[in-house]
Formats: sequence, C-alpha cells, structure tokens
Amino acid sequence: MARLALLSVSNKTGLIDLARSLVEEFDFDLISSGGTAQALKDAGLPVTKVADYTGSPEILGGRVKTLHPRIHGGILARRDVPQDITDLENNQIRPIDLVVVNLYPFEETIAKPGVTLLEAVEQIDIGGPAMLRASSKNFAHLAVLCDPAQYGEYLEELRQNNGVASLEFRQKAALKGFSHTASYDRAIASYLAEAQQYNLSGTQLQSLRYGENPHQPATWYQAGTTPTGWAAASKLQGKELSYNNLVDLEAARQIIAEFTDTPAATIIKHTNPCGTALGSTIAEAYQKAFNADSTSAFGGIVALNRPIDAATASELTKTFLECVVAPSCDAEAQEILGKKSNVRVLTLADLSSGTKDTVKAIAGGFLVQASDDIIADTSQWQVVTERQPTPDELAELLFAWKVCKHVKSNAIVVTSDRTTLGVGAGQMNRVGSVKIALEQAGDKAKGAILASDGFFPFDDSVKTAAAAGITAIVQPGGSLRDKDSIIAANELGLLMVLTGVRHFLH
Repeated sequence: MARLALLSVSNKTGLIDLARSLVEEFDFDLISSGGTAQALKDAGLPVTKVADYTGSPEILGGRVKTLHPRIHGGILARRDVPQDITDLENNQIRPIDLVVVNLYPFEETIAKPGVTLLEAVEQIDIGGPAMLRASSKNFAHLAVLCDPAQYGEYLEELRQNNGVASLEFRQKAALKGFSHTASYDRAIASYLAEAQQYNLSGTQLQSLRYGENPHQPATWYQAGTTPTGWAAASKLQGKELSYNNLVDLEAARQIIAEFTDTPAATIIKHTNPCGTALGSTIAEAYQKAFNADSTSAFGGIVALNRPIDAATASELTKTFLECVVAPSCDAEAQEILGKKSNVRVLTLADLSSGTKDTVKAIAGGFLVQASDDIIADTSQWQVVTERQPTPDELAELLFAWKVCKHVKSNAIVVTSDRTTLGVGAGQMNRVGSVKIALEQAGDKAKGAILASDGFFPFDDSVKTAAAAGITAIVQPGGSLRDKDSIIAANELGLLMVLTGVRHFLH
C-alpha cells in the first residue's frame, strides 16, 4: 500500500513542488483540507479531502476539520505496538507517514493596524497545533514538517535512505514542531494578556563564540517564526558575527533609520557614533563620517542607507573595519570588498524597522518599555531666543538632534555641514560631555551646532559652548532654570531651540 501524507498549510510556499515529488517520486497518497486541497487539485495532483477520508464534513465554518480519530489515530499509532496496529485495522485507519502543517498567521494578523479581538481570535489555530504536537510526539514512526525550508532536506533524506527519512532527521523535525507550537502559543498568550504578562520566546539561530567578554557564553535567538531584522540579513563575506558585532550593528541601524531622504553613513564604536554624516552620494557621506573621527573609526561598525557602490567600497577598504551593512551591494563593490576578506559585509534591505519594545534584564525579572521611535517634528519646536533660525540652521539642528538621540547619556553632539564634529557620551555630568565634544571638534566648533539629549540645569554649558564658537543649541528644555540658559544664550547672541522631548539613552 502507498504511504500516506497529510498536507494542511497556511503558508503554501513550496507546497506544490513538495507534493509533486511525494506523488511522482515516492508514491505517496495525499490527503488534505480546505484551501490546501484546492491548491493541490488546481495543480493537477491527486488528493483526497480530509472530509472524504474521515467521512465527517468540515463544520463550524472550518473550525473543525482534522480533529478526527482517523487523522489522529493515523498520526499517533506506534508501528511496533501490536494493539495499535489492531486498533488501526478495526477502525479502518491508515497510518500516516508524513504530516506537513504550518499554522494560521496569528502574529501577522495582530500586527495589522486596527485589528479587532474577534479577527485575532479567528486566527488562533486549533487543528494545526494538535497535529503538530501529535506528529512531533510520534517522531519515532513518522516525519513532521512545519517550515517550507525543511522540504528540500526531507526529500533529500528520502533519496539517500531508500525512501525513508532517518530517525535523526525525524527527531530534529519534531523539535522544530514543538518549538513552533510553543512560540505560537506564547504569541497568543502575550496578546490576550496584554499588560498582565509579557512573554519572551525565540528560536536559536547560532551559538556565538562568546558574549561581551571571552568568559561569557552567548547565543543568538530569532524572535517569531518569520526571520526579520538581523535574522533576515545576508552576510556576503567575513567571519562569523560576534555578540558585540550584533549589539553595535543594532545601534548603527537605529541611527541610520533616522535618515531616509539623503545618503547617510554612520560609524559606531561601543554603541556610540564616532562619525555620522549626510552627503550628496553615499561615498561622500561615508568619507565625511570617517573624517569626523578617523582615529575612533578604526575597527568600527559602518551602516549605510544606500547600496554600496565601487567608489564607496574603495573607501571602505582603506581602514580596518569590523562590519559594514547596507541595503545592498553591487557586484563591482563586492569584488573590491573581497580584498578585505575578514570584514563582515551584510545586506539588510529594511534598515528602518526595529522592535516595538526594548527589554532589559534585572535581578528577579526584566523591564519593558516602548522603543524611543518618536519622529522629530520641528513644527513643534520652540525658539526661545531673540535670534530665529534660518532654514539651513533648522536643518542642521534637526540633524544634530537625530544623532544625539542615539548617543549614551549624558549626550552632547556638535555638528556642521550635516557631519558630526564632536561627540560627548556617557559622562556622569553634562559639563563633562560638553567639554569632550567641544575638545574633539576643536576649531571646527566655530559656527557649529550643539545638541544635548537633556536640559541644562545651569547656564555654564551654554557659556562654554559660546566661548568655543557654537552659534546654536538644540535641547529638550524642562529645567526649573531654563530661564538662566535662555538669558545666557541671548546675551551671547546664540540661537536656542527647545524640542520638548528628552532622549536619554542608558
């Protein structure tokens, strides 16, 4: 008798090719339900509907299709237990050798704006998880596939093992099945619990060489069932990514996501930007960012918001870099970068999408906050000095403010010509950050802009900035002594803008 495969999938990627190979190459019979059965029939493949096989129609608008003894008996039967075989024969149940199931798109549904609770509930799969769990439990006797990426490997297993998938493959596939249902249930529980519970789950992508330091083990996990963010990036060349690489790459992505309309480049060291710039071309933007602090750029992480071309690639090879990421990389650029084989070159088409929440572990639990993804709106800014900004000054203030948002507090950023000149990061007092940023900028501070992520509690930093040649300051405001800073700015002829938004980054 031909072997029996049950196919019931929401994601139909690769379905027809898999089914055709099962039928034509390995003599499987197919049973299927709903839209999957129709897709197989439309492709000219012989398929028996689950309702015809079980003798029970689909009911409750499709809520009950596969929840039937002829399905679950065929999945759970142990081929080496005589009573199980007798039970199958007495109930006219065929053993099922392959189960191919993936689940209703619950996470995709709840991600849509305005989705209702009723719509979300209807995307909670019942029969799918039941079949996945049952077939994963019985991996000793059948194979289960829940991801189209497994299809090719399964067929190769059949080809190399006389039409039977190895026990090692079946056990590995069972683990993926249980992980898939666990992640699915956590997503549902998290959605229904809302603020009462916060569930974290992930699938291991790879073990990293170590964490922040060699004595710290580390692992990279993918959130959700569909690769997004760095899990969806392609590595064109270079060594394996490290824990610190990934942390710095995310910091670089967050900065570069601020700039979409103009070629932009940023260079990251220890999660802080040592150089960020805009340019008429991506090569110009990178060169300006590099020149902003060429010493710190050595061994840095580079993010570009435009494809890497040959001119940019040539500049990138002139110094030692850990990683480079861009939306894409043309063939000539890849050839040039190939001469620096150790540099990790990644492409990530969507550099703008990040997480909705940020999570930090603390002893006994963790903290969750909404990501700081507010978009700067200059129409809401308040000019508090007598001097008003020119359009170019306003654009420069906005650039400085966007960069400052991603610098560790206390953060001070000095810019000119849409290029960072000095960055003061992570100091215990704001005066210290001001001094570091101005010293780094040097003579270039004359006529430049200064951004601060928090308010000035005293007017001393305003006076220090003016003495160095700063002509305009952007800061959130909100101090009880804002008036002192505004008076100082007016007396010294500075422009000062208050954004009303604070961007502390701890």
